[in-house]
Amino acid sequence: MKDLFGKALLDFQNGNYSEDIMTSTNISDEDALPIPYLFRDYKDMPKLEQKALKLSKGSILDVGCGSGSHSLYLQKKGFKIKAIDISKGAIEVTKHRGVLKANVLNILDETETFDTILLLMNGTGIFQELTQVSKYLSHLKNLLNPNGQILIDSSDIKYMYEDEDGGYWMDMNSSYYGELDYFLSYKGEKEAPMKWLYLDFETLKLACETVGLKCELVLEGAHFDYLAQLSL
Repeated sequence: MKDLFGKALLDFQNGNYSEDIMTSTNISDEDALPIPYLFRDYKDMPKLEQKALKLSKGSILDVGCGSGSHSLYLQKKGFKIKAIDISKGAIEVTKHRGVLKANVLNILDETETFDTILLLMNGTGIFQELTQVSKYLSHLKNLLNPNGQILIDSSDIKYMYEDEDGGYWMDMNSSYYGELDYFLSYKGEKEAPMKWLYLDFETLKLACETVGLKCELVLEGAHFDYLAQLSL
């Protein structure tokens, strides 16, 4: 990986913001991801994220922390928080913004335990494919303290396959419809394509049950998105 995401965050942090990140998927056209949005305050966050932050308790792990906006908010509230991301640039920015504990780390390599684990901004994305969900959920379960919780959001993107007649054009022989190929570019450079998973709530709930986690729907957003709370 070239870490173009981290490069974009560093540019913004260092006052070199001139253009946004461009993203696309195998089922959607190119779209701009505004970099200032990744540095948003609590008041500018979607209701799902605000709710997750309100529900956070105890020691907290912020997975895929990006620029550290969620971590920063919780740290200011007095919580002990650890922020992790696979992007070196993102962690550099997170530390620069004042988050005390931030590490370049894949969630599967995390070994500490926590009272709250946050996976926000389509937290199921890091699972990549449906076949990997159980592996990730089992690992996350092992990172929970007694009475701990995982707060995760995602979207049911079935609507993206709807045709004008209200039917769906999904290929039933292909993989799960929420598995996407995700493409990112920044300042003329292209990142290596990656797998990204959007998971509908019922599929997430079923996957949780198979690994011994309770899954509850906390809040539904305005556009097929939701926040779920997983617990032992």
